[in-house]
Amino acid sequence: MKNLMLKIGTFFFKYRNQAFPLIIVALFALFAPTTAMFGSGAAEQWKDGVAILVVLSGLLLRATVIGYAYIQRGGRNKRVYAANLVTEGMFGVCRNPLYVGNMLIYAGLFLFHGNPVVVIVGCLLFGFIYQCIILAEEEFLSAKFGDAYSAYCRDVPRWGLKLSAFSASTEGMVFNLKRVVAKDYSTMSSTLIALLATEFYRVAADSITEQEVSYAVLLVVLFVGVVALTGLVSSLKKRGVFDELTAAH
Repeated sequence: MKNLMLKIGTFFFKYRNQAFPLIIVALFALFAPTTAMFGSGAAEQWKDGVAILVVLSGLLLRATVIGYAYIQRGGRNKRVYAANLVTEGMFGVCRNPLYVGNMLIYAGLFLFHGNPVVVIVGCLLFGFIYQCIILAEEEFLSAKFGDAYSAYCRDVPRWGLKLSAFSASTEGMVFNLKRVVAKDYSTMSSTLIALLATEFYRVAADSITEQEVSYAVLLVVLFVGVVALTGLVSSLKKRGVFDELTAAH
């Protein structure tokens, strides 16, 4: 079973940027989002509120990771790779804080959609895929860093957050907000776009009233605004404005 999971992890490590959006689009297209949880509009609003909080917690965790000690998770030539064993910043709190942040974002998006099949299948599928990716990374890191990595694994949890270690692991470090924007703007924008698109789908599928038309127009304006802002940041990045900030430290 472990060998199979390693193969799956290696595959998705290489193709996750293409595969993950396709999986999400397929799930969201096959199953309509809920409009009234258990037949209650109030319950739906509470559910959406919780979902957005989960998404924001994931984005906040990713921002904290990148703001203190960013590492390149893309590997080398689409394969698992690490030049150094990074244990400072949020990596002293959790071995995979970016992946935990991603899972919170995905879980929040699936919950916001609300269809039970999407929530259950989405969370289980992405949780399994990330576990496979982590196993593939651990196999590489264990072989390269040996005892140092074993000691790190004994002290820092794989999925959990050892918050008691946060102060010590970030001591002397300065949070870099500009690096967060430079490195994570695409994650932020794609998350907002997914939320707005889901909400628009939900409104469009319902009986349209004059008030809902105004709401739909607002969603479109916000969608265009997010896309435009994303394009602006991307353009600035291509011009080298963020070059000093995007280096891994």
